[in-house]
Amino acid sequence: MHSRVTRRDRLGPGFRLAVALLWPVLRTTVRWDIRGAAQLTGARGGAIIATNHLSWFDPLVVAYVAWFADRPPRFLAKEEMFRVPLIGAIIRNAGQIPVYRETADASNAIRDALDALDRSECIVVYPEGTITRDPGLWPMSAKTGAVRMAVMSGAPLFPMAQWGSQDVMAPYSKRIRLFPRKTMHVRVGAPVDLSDLVDRPLDADTIALAGERLMDAITGLLAEIRGETPPPSRMVFRRGSPE
Repeated sequence: MHSRVTRRDRLGPGFRLAVALLWPVLRTTVRWDIRGAAQLTGARGGAIIATNHLSWFDPLVVAYVAWFADRPPRFLAKEEMFRVPLIGAIIRNAGQIPVYRETADASNAIRDALDALDRSECIVVYPEGTITRDPGLWPMSAKTGAVRMAVMSGAPLFPMAQWGSQDVMAPYSKRIRLFPRKTMHVRVGAPVDLSDLVDRPLDADTIALAGERLMDAITGLLAEIRGETPPPSRMVFRRGSPE
């Protein structure tokens, strides 16, 4: 009898090294409450995960859920991360995609992500573009990348909300607090419906409408986890504004 070939089986050595180093740690140091991940497993072709951003720890949370769902993740990561000794080598060999913000090369990330989606890979995007500055840790308004890729590629855009990573590492803190063990709560929603936007011009109005739908979906999932009502409007953060 032949065993089923999974998406994980097609990965290179760099990705496998990252998993070998991180998987045992994530299995044993935190608890997991994951719902909706089966939708990722069942999705055919390329897929996009768009998630809220709470701390420097949550990329590990998102990667764990994607791996759990047999959707090895390709993160759009800030270019600076690729220059960190050892870590940079690992993420580069694992096929992660550098984002050169505010440079002439910024569009290369979208191009590389679209190529990965054509290869039926799973792209992970933080639509806020940075860790939330909202005082209540609610999602902020979206940048354009995630919805632009979804409309251009036709790939399903899965909203994800996660809560708990901020208890391991507070926003913008490098201090890790693993004990006592924290619970990572993760919800994956149904793909955001953008079908009515496919034939529209990919202009600012179309992108803004798609972005609002995406952030509404992520915020709704986070409200479900937290059992709280989100604020009536989302914070709009622009780089260079007061924090």
